[in-house]
This record gives sequence, structure tokens and C-alpha cells, in this order.
Amino acid sequence: MSHKSIFQNRKLLIATKHLKEKVIAPILEKELGVNCFIDESFDTDLLGTFTGEVERELDPVSTVREKCLRAMRQNNCDLGVASEGSFGPHPTMFFINADDEFLIFIDTLHSVEIIVRELSTSTNFNGKQLQSESELMAFAQQADFPNHGLILRKSKDENSAIFKGITDPETLKKTFELLYSKYNSVYAETDMRAMYNPTRMNVIEKATERLVQKIKSTCPQCQMPGFGITEAKKGLECSLCGLPTNSTLSYIYICRHCGCTKEEMYPNNKTTEDPMYCDYCNP
Repeated sequence: MSHKSIFQNRKLLIATKHLKEKVIAPILEKELGVNCFIDESFDTDLLGTFTGEVERELDPVSTVREKCLRAMRQNNCDLGVASEGSFGPHPTMFFINADDEFLIFIDTLHSVEIIVRELSTSTNFNGKQLQSESELMAFAQQADFPNHGLILRKSKDENSAIFKGITDPETLKKTFELLYSKYNSVYAETDMRAMYNPTRMNVIEKATERLVQKIKSTCPQCQMPGFGITEAKKGLECSLCGLPTNSTLSYIYICRHCGCTKEEMYPNNKTTEDPMYCDYCNP
């Protein structure tokens, strides 16, 4: 049983209302032989919006799972994909903003659930309180407008007067003037919804390619898809003193279906570590 034969010609639901199917569907159809569709009536915003009208109550992984399963139930479909993005400071490079995308693939027929994460510093995520039209135009230029959509609102945490998906200069200026004359305050931010953000769309495309690779990685014993790394074992020996370091010695793979375990030694193609990374030689 190959990954292709399990999914060939099955209908796969992409849970989105932000046109993510544009990048997800071609890859999945080509690589898995599925027939993708979307449900226009399914409202993914019920689980949270970037602009804060609906707070996301669950963590990203629980949210993306709930989004996918809810859409599948609504469409009586046993194969689905959903994505969930978060934006903010990079978890290790704090001075850079990051797009943190999770993509989930669920097959309830075969009890398969596969999740991938694509953490990318490629994002135009930004927001600014504005005092003038020249500040607005500078912000727009920095955000790669009009290729990317913008959002204007009264202030950062105010949801009453909010204008989304602005993609032309005329509307941008008029909306700014309207808000400024009414509230004497305007906050601009990048629209992070996929259909208004080509940079984010690219990251989702990368995540989809990563997802396909993981689906194609099948268990050597039962051939079920999603045979992935569950743990990275530390302990690569120092080339000078021979003591274990914190560097990766092996990857552990465990099949969720049959429990088959595989250890891949020296995944980074080196059998010893440089003494500069050894706590004993270089404390």
C-alpha cells in the first residue's frame, strides 16, 4: 500500500476562505492524486481573526486541527487540510518578525494526522500609529503595497472602525482621511490574510511541499504515511575528548499506527563534533 494508492482520486477538503487553495491544491493534486475542493460557506474566522474581533482561544495546533475537523464534519468528508498562521517576533531572533505556519492533513478513514510547521522570517508583518498621509505612504511602501493589502483602523486595539483588504492607493488615502477627520487617529497594519499577502502565500506553499514530503515518508513495516521524526537524541561525541556533546547523535522515528521504531544515526552526516561545541573542552 503506497501513499498514492490510499489517497488516489479521493476528495480532499481545504478548509479556507482566504484562497489558500491556490497554492495548496495544485501540489496535493499532483503529488497525492486527490481532488481538492473548498466549502465557500465554511467560516474559518469563527476560530479567530488576525485583527482581534474574534480572539483565538486555542493554541495554533489545536486551532488548525479544530478548523480542519469542523470543516470535514460539515462536508461529510474524510480527507482534509487546514492551515493556521501566527505573526510576531521570531522565537529566537527577537528583533525580526516571523510567520509561523502550521499545516495539518487529516484522513479519518485511515486515522492519519500529519502536522508540519514552517517558521519563516519572510514576512511583511507590521503595524504603525500614523499622524500624516506622508507617514501612511511610507508605511505602505515598506509593506509592499499594493501587492500586499493593508488594514486601517481608529487605533491598534479598537475594532469598531476597521477597514480591511485595501489594495489601491485611492481607497487607502480616502479611508485614511475619513478615519483621521473622525477620530484624529489612524492605525495602519499589514493584512495578513493569505489572499491579500503574497509573501504569506509563499510560506504556505513551502509548508505544503514539506507536508507532502512527510506524507510520502511511509513506515517501513506497515507502509502508513507520516512516518516522521519524533525525537532528536543528543550525544554526538567530541572529536577531542570523546565525551558526549549536546549536538544531535540520532533521529528517532516512531510509527503512530504500528509502533515501529527506527533510529537514524548521524543525521547531520558527521560522526564527531568540533571541540568548540563541547562543554568539557570549551566550557
